[in-house]
Amino acid sequence: MITPRLNRRDFLRASAVAAFGFRILPASARGANDRIQVGCIGIAGKGYVDTMAVAGAGAAIVGLCDVANPRNPELGRKKKAKAGDTVLDKFPAAKYFTDYREMLAAMPGIDAVTVSTPDHHHFHASMLAMRKGKHVYCQKPISHSVWEARRMAETATQFKVQTQMGNQAHAGEPIRRGVELIRAGVIGKVTEVHAWTDRPIWPQGMAAWPKAEKVPQGLDWDLWIGPAPFRDYSPEIAPFKWRGYWDFGAGALGDMGCHIMDMPYWALGLTAPDWVETKQEGGTEIAAPRWSTVNYHFPTSYFGAPVKFVWYDGVKSKEGVYQHTPPEELWKADFPTADHVFRRFDMLLVGEKGRMFFGRSRQDWVFKPESLANGFTEPPKTIPRVAGGQNVVTEDADAKDGKASGSGANADEGRGPYVEWLNAIKSGTPALSNFAASGPFSETVLLGNLALRVGKRIQWDAKNLKATNAPEAAAIVRRAYRKGWEMA
Repeated sequence: MITPRLNRRDFLRASAVAAFGFRILPASARGANDRIQVGCIGIAGKGYVDTMAVAGAGAAIVGLCDVANPRNPELGRKKKAKAGDTVLDKFPAAKYFTDYREMLAAMPGIDAVTVSTPDHHHFHASMLAMRKGKHVYCQKPISHSVWEARRMAETATQFKVQTQMGNQAHAGEPIRRGVELIRAGVIGKVTEVHAWTDRPIWPQGMAAWPKAEKVPQGLDWDLWIGPAPFRDYSPEIAPFKWRGYWDFGAGALGDMGCHIMDMPYWALGLTAPDWVETKQEGGTEIAAPRWSTVNYHFPTSYFGAPVKFVWYDGVKSKEGVYQHTPPEELWKADFPTADHVFRRFDMLLVGEKGRMFFGRSRQDWVFKPESLANGFTEPPKTIPRVAGGQNVVTEDADAKDGKASGSGANADEGRGPYVEWLNAIKSGTPALSNFAASGPFSETVLLGNLALRVGKRIQWDAKNLKATNAPEAAAIVRRAYRKGWEMA
């Protein structure tokens, strides 16, 4: 039988002994003389969390890189670090750079890098590192464009480096156990998936660029722009609101899709959809929409059947009524209020036997009918578990205060994915969200944005990275780079 809820003691015990023979130990347990030398690219906001967590997992932080000096008081952050308590002070022996190209050139002894920049730098920072033989932990989505995701997966294989995408909950017990249960048939053959988020929590739908303002002291704005088209500085873009602009971010879908869509994409063995279509409100040439619904059609799955996979963002309550939600017949009769669904879970799966309401950072899932759980013999744990995986950081950090908003928000927690990556470097056994897996997944997520931006159903030829019915999509599939930042 499926246990509907684990208390904390049982949960920690289960995580520690799960899948005997598969437990992955923290790198710190292997001895200080064997520590991996890491350079961190992007060290504010989510970058601060990544830097502290990879250090806590056992790495030696030897290089720090950010276009904005953390010690400068004019960087427009709501909460400033106390004097003497910045990330630079926490790692005083690390060398500081503003340009990751300089760091990679000046520090050939670095073993690996973390990449926690805005999305438009993910490709360049990761590719330059991999081509120098450096292992890479890159935040999600691993790229800004579909073509970039393909190239990053190919490059990781070519240079035999160990990689990991920062969809942290992939390393946690809820997602890994969810995969095992779905594949064991707890709800039978899965035909539909509905996944949602309340994001965006930043502006989207802008029709014009904000008015130019003075660049704050200590911020290298030209480097921040990097490979993207040059735009004048505005606090309405950086440090936090860049996600809503297509030049720099990937909107609500790019921010949360690689977190929330992860479990069913993995469990159902999905690859590329053959078509994608969307609905939206407020999308413009320069900015993502205020809300959107993205419908992916996958021709086959783990169960050998097609899957309808629908994404909803902007799922928020207005005057007590939730908007942009999955069809009410799938959930309304089963819960006292919509809050019990949309604040507790982030997806539901529909199978031939019933439905599963799933949340990636918890295990008190709901099955309808309830007899599915009561009469189901749990399968063995066959997916490797990670020490610390129960405390994954499941959300992005709020770039305004440098803390994560999800489970494991303390930067000293959430070490599971970093432990897994560091052990992959030491053992040669890939982390489970390595670029060979997370590259195609990022492609799929970003295809939703492609359909949003083109404004019609996309018929997708995955092999050739081509929207067969929309030649105008080619410039989005593979974006152009600013002069001086060209890369193939």
